[in-house]
Amino acid sequence: MEATLLSSKGRKPELQCSSICIGNLLLVIGALCLRLVPTGCMVTEVGQQKPLRFRKDGEFKILQVADMHYADGKITSCLDVLPSQVAGCSDLNTSSFIHRMIEAEKPDLIVFTGDNIFGLDATDAAKSLNEAFAPAISSGIPWAAVLGNHDQESTLSREGVMKHIAGLKNTLSKLNPPEIHVIDGFGNYNLEVHGVEGSGFENKSVLNLYFFDSGDYSTVPSIPGYGWIKPSQQFWFQRTSMRLRRAYMRNPPAQRAVAPGLVYFHIPLPEFASFDSSNFTGVKQEGISSPSMNSGFFTTMLESGDVKAVFTGHDHLNDFCGDLMGINLCYAGGFGYHAYGKAGWSRRARVVVATLEKIEKDVWGTVKSIKTWKRLDDRFLTGIDGQALWSKSSSGRRRKEIVAL
Repeated sequence: MEATLLSSKGRKPELQCSSICIGNLLLVIGALCLRLVPTGCMVTEVGQQKPLRFRKDGEFKILQVADMHYADGKITSCLDVLPSQVAGCSDLNTSSFIHRMIEAEKPDLIVFTGDNIFGLDATDAAKSLNEAFAPAISSGIPWAAVLGNHDQESTLSREGVMKHIAGLKNTLSKLNPPEIHVIDGFGNYNLEVHGVEGSGFENKSVLNLYFFDSGDYSTVPSIPGYGWIKPSQQFWFQRTSMRLRRAYMRNPPAQRAVAPGLVYFHIPLPEFASFDSSNFTGVKQEGISSPSMNSGFFTTMLESGDVKAVFTGHDHLNDFCGDLMGINLCYAGGFGYHAYGKAGWSRRARVVVATLEKIEKDVWGTVKSIKTWKRLDDRFLTGIDGQALWSKSSSGRRRKEIVAL
């Protein structure tokens, strides 16, 4: 089938294409595409913030915001809301929701997983980006972002959008890894979360976060549909994951198992279609709009052994989370009010909390568990679908466990 472009209203067609598996052979090709700078040549960025770390209470909380679809602020109307909500509803409702979530959850990191602006309706991309991220910037909380398939459709190129984001205040976003000269896409990077200050893990990453540009649309004429995570990106992930695993297991205090990793990008993998209502938490109300090309990234993550969960956006009416071979594949659900949705079905956000193991009073060790839930943009910011994603004792494979909210 031919790929169908999105309308100006951002209603995304479902791409029902069969997967084309190409296997890990592509990673060998990807390796040839990268020219690497020796590790000792890495340069610390000017003005780089202090490393992320767990709080004194042994927790690290991440707020995921998916698909803001911000455009021109107050003059941009809302889509798919109840008739009683239409009057006065605009992009400002999206901003208000972010403010409410920040106040309620007090996250340690905010992650925006693409389609941050809806380029076709954004008159000035830079202005729209500034306004879209303004609640995160004003909060003073570190934040990170990746690109979706709509961010570049205004007055900035895809590279230009990511450069602009990386230059904003309080962001940890990067254009690309500083040690890599050639890699597909813009906004591939990783962040390390260190242990509690004053503990034996204060200078050691105990939770690793990976961010990817999952592309927009296929540039290969014979392959229709959306973009995918390319071999060069996967090779960078393999190299980075291996480096972090070795450091975690060798450097004092040495560990027997790897530190858990979480992965964030926009377009879901074909493997998201592996679930039904019997084996996920949440809802599936539309098709899985993944690439028609299966580039093997799920297998790459599985082989790394450290990834415990993947978080995406893109399909606004899906908010489920399911375990596939020890890796949780999770949607956040649609957040923005200028994004397509379903009238009467609240906009929502996903929260993830990693908790350290308490060795003794006021002494914290490594990550013990990772949990998640969602909050709705209703009067009470209702929390729903609490679940455990991973625990140290389960090795990433567990029965469904409900988390009290």
